Amino acid sequence: MELNTLNSKLNAAVKNRDKEAVLELLEQGADVNSQVDSGWTPLQTAVQNREKDLVELLLDRGACLHARKDNGGTAFTEAGIAGNVEILELLLERGSDINEQDINGFTAFMEAAWYGKEEALRFLYSRGAEVNLRRKTSEEKAKLHKGGATALMDACRERHFSVVKILVQEMGADVNIRDNRDRNALIHALKKGSSKKRYESAVSIVRLLLEHGVDVKSKDECGKTALILAVEMESPELVAALLEKDEIDIDDVDEEGNTALMVAVGNDDCKIAKLLCEKGARTDRGNLIDVAKRHRSLSMENLLREHKATFVPETPREWEPNSKRWRAQLKELYQMYRPMIGKLKIFPYKQQEIQDGIYLGLHGGTEVAVRKTLSAEGDKEKEFFEKCSHCEHLLKLFQSEKEKDCVYLCFPLWEKNLQEHLQDPGGQKDYKAALKMIFQALRELHCLRFAHQDLQPGNFVIDLGGKIYLADFGNKRRSIEGQEELVKSDLEALGRLVLFVLTGGRKPLQQVGIEDLAPNSPDYSEALDLVQSLSSRDERGLEGLSQHPYFWSNLSRFNFLKTIWNKIKDDPNKRSIFQDPVTKKTFPYPEWTKMIDKNILHVMENPRNVKRTKYSNAVTQLLRLMRNLDEHKDAEISKKIGDYAEYFLKVFPKLTIYVYNSLRRNPMCTHFADFQDPSL
Repeated sequence: MELNTLNSKLNAAVKNRDKEAVLELLEQGADVNSQVDSGWTPLQTAVQNREKDLVELLLDRGACLHARKDNGGTAFTEAGIAGNVEILELLLERGSDINEQDINGFTAFMEAAWYGKEEALRFLYSRGAEVNLRRKTSEEKAKLHKGGATALMDACRERHFSVVKILVQEMGADVNIRDNRDRNALIHALKKGSSKKRYESAVSIVRLLLEHGVDVKSKDECGKTALILAVEMESPELVAALLEKDEIDIDDVDEEGNTALMVAVGNDDCKIAKLLCEKGARTDRGNLIDVAKRHRSLSMENLLREHKATFVPETPREWEPNSKRWRAQLKELYQMYRPMIGKLKIFPYKQQEIQDGIYLGLHGGTEVAVRKTLSAEGDKEKEFFEKCSHCEHLLKLFQSEKEKDCVYLCFPLWEKNLQEHLQDPGGQKDYKAALKMIFQALRELHCLRFAHQDLQPGNFVIDLGGKIYLADFGNKRRSIEGQEELVKSDLEALGRLVLFVLTGGRKPLQQVGIEDLAPNSPDYSEALDLVQSLSSRDERGLEGLSQHPYFWSNLSRFNFLKTIWNKIKDDPNKRSIFQDPVTKKTFPYPEWTKMIDKNILHVMENPRNVKRTKYSNAVTQLLRLMRNLDEHKDAEISKKIGDYAEYFLKVFPKLTIYVYNSLRRNPMCTHFADFQDPSL
């Protein structure tokens, strides 16, 4: 029988608590330390099943105490969850560490507290488990303020009152330790809502913590005080208990500016609102009467008026959006009443839609574009956007909010997409600058090991400053690990997009062709070569084609041409590449001496105080003349033709790409084509 099959059967036998089958499979050669789904070993499974005999048997047969599951959990941490004291004792005798932690920093003691295993908790404490140990986690998670919780916080969060009582009264657990989000045990006790099943436990836990001096001024990660959380739980008992503490600031606000009374009125909770008002909560914040009227709650309105609240007509505040394109819709959104989703204000209807499925929003006052997704997709998207945080031309996530089973992804607002930009009749279009950014965006995505697979003009968005970002609104990107063919298909699509840009978006993307390029347009030869290179899956790839002569400035092209003569003049073999029958035949200016300004040719052939020279129609002679003219400038010629680069590229527009490709295709000179334009 194959080893994998034996190992699989061994794990199944342990799950089925079949000791005889386990012994038989071990005799047949099954690996006692084999791991199955998520890294579970037979020993860990036996511990989970609370089968002490099997645990002992496996240990005697060489099972590793310290083997870890994918989450870093060991047999001992699993025993903390199971809560079996005999197994915990056995594992300690065999060498387990009382305070060993999994990847997320959980110890067996913390697990016992989380799952409410009182007997196991007392046993572990008696053997030296650290009661106030804070969860240690990776440096990356710590930067995200994860970790740092204690066993007491776990018991409070899971509302195990008896465990909380043991930890505080018998073991001296510190009620004021803070986790990495600065929350103490009180905040954890109030964080899980008001489910009937655990409501009474929450009240008992909070009262116990208050009796033992817990800091009532602690806040959660959203700035909500214990009092605000108690109001959200709709618990008059907890609100009353907290209000008995003199140090409570009844009017403290969360990061959205809400007080406890504002939350109570928003929830139409008259009982709690009455408690707060009688304790002196301010009624002049948040236009409470207006909120009560929206709920059509006369009792709430009467209560508020009794405590001096008044209706204040809302005066539209002067606010001017940064966006010019979306100014009217943003002002309308700003002024309308909308229930907030966290810090997000959104009205997901047609008049606020800026692109298919993308809506205007205000997140904490910042103008954003919002995409609504289901939670599973939204969480996956957030994970991808975290990888984009350091990229210059990939659309970044600004913030996100969650409501029920939906995630709202908020992006910095853009003014238009690429198609709208190209078809806008106003203003000059810098196609080269746009394509530089488009190339860089795709390079950044490929560096993250993703292919885009949907390079549509609508997926490139442009901000107020003209900067272009690549988005993926259709969520079609794919990992390129082991699928390099996807990169090549991106390059072909990029070739079509280049044509679309260079032709000003006059035709739909799928209909535009090379014949639509205007032959007399600037950079025509370079643009044509770039598109053909992309379409032919050129071996240079995206990285190499990002340095293509199309992107070079005129000065760089001129410098490239004039320096080639210096590199080949003393080597007949190198000069001969331009004498190759194919290369010579394709030289676009076989009679260039008749095309150049006659005065330039005359001056260059008859230099002052130097022997007369003669230039032939060979390409090398044209390069030589360009180099000599630039190095020995003539005032008369300069006055006549102006900028040398502009002149030569206008007279010989196909020269750069001809020389570049001639060099690139010759193994002896290909490195001469690796010219670096400083602007790139």
